Amino acid sequence: MDRRIELRHLRYFLALAEELHFGRASGRLHIAQPALSQQIRQLETIVGVELFRRTSRSVRLTEAGAAFQPRARSLLDTLAADLDEAGRVGRGEAGRLDVAFITSATTIVGEYLGEFSRRRPEVQVKLHDGFTTDVLAALERGTADVGIVRDAERRDDIDLSLLASERFVAVVPADHPAAEGERVAARALAADPLILFPRSAGPEAFETNTRPLRNAGIDVQVAQECSNWHTIVTFVAAGLGVSIAPYSVTTLLPPGARRLELDEPPTVSQILMATRRGDDRPLVRAFIAASASPSAGTSAAR
Repeated sequence: MDRRIELRHLRYFLALAEELHFGRASGRLHIAQPALSQQIRQLETIVGVELFRRTSRSVRLTEAGAAFQPRARSLLDTLAADLDEAGRVGRGEAGRLDVAFITSATTIVGEYLGEFSRRRPEVQVKLHDGFTTDVLAALERGTADVGIVRDAERRDDIDLSLLASERFVAVVPADHPAAEGERVAARALAADPLILFPRSAGPEAFETNTRPLRNAGIDVQVAQECSNWHTIVTFVAAGLGVSIAPYSVTTLLPPGARRLELDEPPTVSQILMATRRGDDRPLVRAFIAASASPSAGTSAAR
């Protein structure tokens, strides 16, 4: 005889334990009474003890049966909860989503996460920040499910979709000669030390970011490399140099730094959502849908 307990054993046991009557229990289970008796005997054989005392007039639980009853109920309840959890994960209603992002897109990421969390409150979101190259690498390794990047290079295994576009502006110290006006020509910054992130952070992003300078014929040389825009604009405010930055990172400049519009035709930076090509998991689709909601991204870079 197969000595493994099956779900039907638990269901049949609980029905009889609650009804304490084979006729009522079999009717509740929609099976014949002899079949129920056979399954109960089989369960008792597997357990190795009697779970019920049977007489011609009554059925009652043994001490072992009374001890087993709450455990059997707990097992079925746990299984039901696990099945429900698996279904919700499969539908994208629960689980974990790893989102990697660039710090210059923190505002837009926060808005999308807010909308996503309202739609999927039971999903655990884990955040990882880094350069564009870090985000793309995390997607390719499978350690991130969704990425938010800036001016990313195209890759065969990554899909990119546009979230927002914004212009570049100049950031200069408050005592810079150009700071008295509202605009500046890129060539007027040629003699100033440039503070920027390293090219390795994202080759395409670096090329896009420095295009206003290169279009003005400036040989781009970064004097100070920094890992995030907050540090960059702080160093500009300290008088260590100038920078070309996406508009959104200049909305809250520290004292001592000024934002100036560039005279040249605007160079546009693109904030992009990155996902692994062919990844159609419900959680990923749910995050994409949240980012497309009219209530998300209302403060996206302009």
